[in-house]
Amino acid sequence: MPRFDNRGRPESVAIGLLESAARVSLAEPFLKESSRRILFSTDIAKCNCTADEMERVTDHQFRLDTILAVPLRYVAAAFPEKTILKHLKHLPVAMGLLLMCLASTLPAFAAAKKIILDTDPGSDDALAMMLALNSPELDVRAITVVPGNVTASQGLENALRMVSLANRCDIPVASGAQHPLFQKLITAEFWHGKNGLANVELPASKCKVDSRFGPDLIIQMVHTAPHEITLVPIGPLTNIALAVEKDPSIVPLVKEVILMGGSISGGNVNAAAEANIYNDPEAAQIVFQAGWPLTMVGLDVGDKTLLSQKYLDQLGQTHGPVNDFICSVAKYLINRSAQFGWPGTPMYDPLALGVAIDATLVKASEMHVDVETRGDFTRGETVANRHGAVERNVLHGNHYVIEGVDKVTPNAKVCIDVDADRFLQLFVSRIRGK
Repeated sequence: MPRFDNRGRPESVAIGLLESAARVSLAEPFLKESSRRILFSTDIAKCNCTADEMERVTDHQFRLDTILAVPLRYVAAAFPEKTILKHLKHLPVAMGLLLMCLASTLPAFAAAKKIILDTDPGSDDALAMMLALNSPELDVRAITVVPGNVTASQGLENALRMVSLANRCDIPVASGAQHPLFQKLITAEFWHGKNGLANVELPASKCKVDSRFGPDLIIQMVHTAPHEITLVPIGPLTNIALAVEKDPSIVPLVKEVILMGGSISGGNVNAAAEANIYNDPEAAQIVFQAGWPLTMVGLDVGDKTLLSQKYLDQLGQTHGPVNDFICSVAKYLINRSAQFGWPGTPMYDPLALGVAIDATLVKASEMHVDVETRGDFTRGETVANRHGAVERNVLHGNHYVIEGVDKVTPNAKVCIDVDADRFLQLFVSRIRGK
């Protein structure tokens, strides 16, 4: 329940994170900002409360001489239309009519995004999973497990325990591939702890594993809800590649793919490759060349998004089963990163979920991306064509001659910059007190 000061105003009120909310005078033509914005009072800026709590807050607060314009998608799921309309009596007639018009758009944007989370449950996957399960913008329809940070069996156990901790046994959790397509598995207990979860021992799961094979579950769900499912793979791309290879017809039926992996500025496994792509380059090449809308959330933005002690201290001020689990995992990761000179732990996997929640957290450029599968020093590198063209070389006798330039069609949106603090505040707001 939010606290109020001695004048009846909320001390800290918000719905998750409000995207770069801009204060606007009542007399200003704020509608040019976006036709998908809605009005709230000036103090509603940093909140993580339920709809009921928000309604109590607005009982005290919905009298304004300055308004706050915020993107509708952040608030629609948590702030019902009836609550907005209830307070119109406090507003000038013109403003009330305007609010009524804006509120009428709520049903069109309130639906949560249906996602399938494909994960190799290590420690940053844990942060990502809990963000997904505690964000009203996302409707997690299934979790499929792929080997990567840990073995397939350990990853499945970790996923089941985390879903149980979050009291979400309604979500199917399925095992997928047991190894990469053509190479031996490389696990990362060095970074994630012996059990992959920062050595935190969660209670035994109350949830049961779904009997379906992960790629089959993906295929089935995509056909059941065509053009509605977003795939969010945050591990090696083995399961997604197997689904495409088994049933290519899912490609035009998937709404989009938002993956954590790759880099256009050097690797973290070696000089060239990022870990998820490196762990199954052939699978990654299949996924990148499939032909669906794809966003690559790689090291280029993950390395700029560091969860530091400052954010951990904010999480430590509240408690709950998920909150305390994430605090323990984050503390482990921050300490591990400090051993290698990093001021915080990169939020690789959680940021992919952040982009699924709000694409404006990042800046992305369209590029054609191929995955190197043969180089001795570059296997697993995501090779991005930044200029959208390649020279056309034609053989003349004993040598080639450049005769022109051919266009290259982009196959991915590559994230190149990020509003890191805004994402990290969003993450903290969704985990606090859970």
